[in-house]
Amino acid sequence: MRPIQQLLIFISILSVALTNCPAKNPESIKPNIILVITDDQGYGDIAAHGNKMIKTPNLDQLYQKSLRLTNFHVDPTCAPTRSALMTGRYSTRTGVWHTIMGRSLMDTNEVTLAEIFKSNGYKTGLFGKWHLGDNYPLRPQDQGFETVVQHGGGGVGQTPDYWQNDYFDDTYSRQGNLEKFKGYCTDIWFDEALKFIESSKSKPFFAYISTNAPHGPYLVDKKYSDPYANQGVAGNMTPFYGMITNIDDNMGRLISRLKECNLEENTILIFMTDNGTAAGVQRPKKKDLSKKQQRRLSRGKPVIIDTWPGFNAGMRGTKGSEYDGGHRVPFYIHWPGGKLTGGRDINQLTAHIDVLPTLAELCNLTISSELKLDGTSLVPILNGKQDELRNRTLIVHSQRIETPEKWRKSSVMTDRWRLVNQKELYDIQTDPGQTKNVATEYAGVVKYLTAEYDKWWNSLTPQFSRYVAIGIGSPSENPAHLTCHDWHAPIAQVPWNHQLIARNPIANGFWIVDIIEAGTYEITLRCRPESAYHPLKKGLARIQIGNLKKEQKVGEGDLSTTFTIELPRGQKKLQTWLDEGNGVSRGAFFVEISRKQ
Repeated sequence: MRPIQQLLIFISILSVALTNCPAKNPESIKPNIILVITDDQGYGDIAAHGNKMIKTPNLDQLYQKSLRLTNFHVDPTCAPTRSALMTGRYSTRTGVWHTIMGRSLMDTNEVTLAEIFKSNGYKTGLFGKWHLGDNYPLRPQDQGFETVVQHGGGGVGQTPDYWQNDYFDDTYSRQGNLEKFKGYCTDIWFDEALKFIESSKSKPFFAYISTNAPHGPYLVDKKYSDPYANQGVAGNMTPFYGMITNIDDNMGRLISRLKECNLEENTILIFMTDNGTAAGVQRPKKKDLSKKQQRRLSRGKPVIIDTWPGFNAGMRGTKGSEYDGGHRVPFYIHWPGGKLTGGRDINQLTAHIDVLPTLAELCNLTISSELKLDGTSLVPILNGKQDELRNRTLIVHSQRIETPEKWRKSSVMTDRWRLVNQKELYDIQTDPGQTKNVATEYAGVVKYLTAEYDKWWNSLTPQFSRYVAIGIGSPSENPAHLTCHDWHAPIAQVPWNHQLIARNPIANGFWIVDIIEAGTYEITLRCRPESAYHPLKKGLARIQIGNLKKEQKVGEGDLSTTFTIELPRGQKKLQTWLDEGNGVSRGAFFVEISRKQ
C-alpha cells in the first residue's frame, strides 16, 4: 500500500473517531461527572484491597490513580444508600428505610443530585438501577434525569421489572417506554452510558451508571464464572465473582473511551458500591462446624473451611449488618485535570451523605441555601487538610420493617469508635474486626454516643408516620402500573420478585396513592402482568380506595377484572382482594389504573 493511501485511511479513521466523541464546548470548564455504583459488591470484592482470588485489573488501576476514601460508609442495604446519595440527607429522613413495602419510595420534596446538576446546565442520565420508585412522580425522569434506561424495582427479575427478565436479552424501560435490548444487563448499562457521553457535545454531563450486578440472582456468562469455579470458588460466589469481573471489563471500556475522546482530564470519575458484600464471604452452616468453630463464628471471627472462604478485608458482617462489613465500602474519586492529587488514601470517616455537597463544591454548582443537608463537603480533606473532619459522628442503621424501631441494627460511628445497637462498643482503630466489646471500660464514650444517637433519632421521628404516595391520573403516566413490591404489609406478605409471584402466595397489602386529577378511572386487577396471559381464579374481586368499595364476579379463565369508579382528588389507601372461596383470598399482585380522557 502506498504511503498516500495509508495517510488517507488514517485520516478517515481519525475523522470517524472524532465524530463519535463530544466536541470541546464553552462550558467545558465545568467538569463532567460519572458516578458508577455497583450493587452488593463489598469492600473485599476487589483485588486491590487484598482479595487474592478475584480478578479486577481495571478497578485495580483506578485504585492506584485515585483518591481512596478508606473509611467510607453507606447504609447496609441498597435503596436507603441510594436515597442518601441522591439527596445528601440521611435515608430515613427521605422516607426510605427498606427496599420494598412502600418504604423504598423517596419523598418527592427531596432535591436530587440530578435536579441540581440539571439546573446548573448539565445533561443528566441514569443507566441501570434506580430503586426509589417506579411510578410518577417518583421515577428518575421525574427527579431530574433527562435520559433514562433502567430496569424496574431493586433488580432485574424483581416484581416491577419486565416479566421474566433474566439478565440476558431483556426488556427494559427507556424514558418510561418498554424496549427490547440485546446483550447482558451490565454491558447494556455501560453501552447506553457511553452513547449518552458521546452525545454530550454542548454541555457538561452527569452520568449515573448504577448496575444491578452483582446482586442476585447470580447470572453471568460462563466465560466469567468458569475460571473461578476451576480455582475452587464454590456456590453463589462463583457467578458473583464472575459478575464483578464483567463489571471490571466494562470499567475498562469506559476509561478507555474517556481517553479516546479526550474527556479523561476534565471528568470526575467516582466508583463506589451500595452496601457490604452479599456473596463474597462463604457462610458455613453451623451444623457442619465443631463447637470451637461455632464459637469463633458467633464472635465474628473467621472459620477455616475447605474451599475458598471469600474475603471481607478483616471486617465483621456482610450486607444488611450493623457491623462495618455491612456498610463500609469502596469509594474512589479520580480527576486528573482537577486539583485532586490521586494515588493516596484518606482514612477519615466519610459517608454517602457527603457526595452531594462534595460534588457541588468541586463543580461550583449553585444550590439552594434552604437545603438542609446532613452531609458535608469533603473538598478540604481531598485537598490534604487531614484534620478537617476529625470530630464528626455519623449513624447508619438497617430497619427493613414498616415503622422504624429505635436502636434496631444501628451503628454510631466516629473515627475511633463504633457503638452498635447501644450495647456494644468497639475501638475500630485497634479492633477493626469488632471482636472485643469494650462498653464497660468506656462507659463515658457509650453515654456520649448514645446522646448523639438520640438527637439523630428524634430528628427522624416525624417521617415515621408519613407515607410517600404513588401518583395516579397524571398525563405523565397514564395508565399507572402498581405492583405488590410496594405494598404496605408485613414483610412475609410481600412477593418482591418473579419467583415468589410464580408460587402464587396467599398475601395482601395496600398502596398509598395520590389521585392527581378527579375523574373516571378504570382499575384493572391481575395476578400476573398483562404480557404473561395468566388467568385469575374464578371467584369474587373486591376493591377499596378511600371509603369507596366495589365488588364483582370473576369468571373462569378471565385474565383480569376491571372496575370503573369515580375518584376525587387526594391521597388515599388502595387495597384489592381476589377471593377464590374456601377462605382463600389474595391481593392483586399487579394493578393498572387509567384515568379516562
